[in-house]
Amino acid sequence: MKDSGDLLAIGEVARRSGLAVSAIRYYEQLGLIASERTGGGQRRFHRFVLRRLAVIHAAQRVGVPLARIAADLKPFPLDAPLSKRDWVRLSKAWRPLLEARIAELSAIRDGLSMCIGCGCLSMRQCAVYNPDDALGADAAGPRRLFPRLEDEGDLPF
Repeated sequence: MKDSGDLLAIGEVARRSGLAVSAIRYYEQLGLIASERTGGGQRRFHRFVLRRLAVIHAAQRVGVPLARIAADLKPFPLDAPLSKRDWVRLSKAWRPLLEARIAELSAIRDGLSMCIGCGCLSMRQCAVYNPDDALGADAAGPRRLFPRLEDEGDLPF
């Protein structure tokens, strides 16, 4: 079994992480991860980069903006694995974002069976909740489902 000091080629990191090679290069360009170079200029990554990539990927999937991930990872060294305490610190920093995302997803799940303020006026409740598409006068999109649609530029969905 390989130990945590092994250096992995970018293709192996991509295979193991499930991320595209281009994404790994992009994350390195942003300073989220670091590699060493061989004499021939090929990237080699420490095995602990796999956990960092997994956490970055998971955070993005649940709506943590990449800029926020980068800012929160900035204090930690790139050349050493993060400690359990470090991961707990990140988890606590992202908890409010995750709780808000869970609440938003729950509201979407619960609201899809009723008028969502999209302007279709096809459901019986639309006459009550969105008479004559009044919600469309202020903004586009499903106004009851996403009341603050203009603030969602950094969500992945």
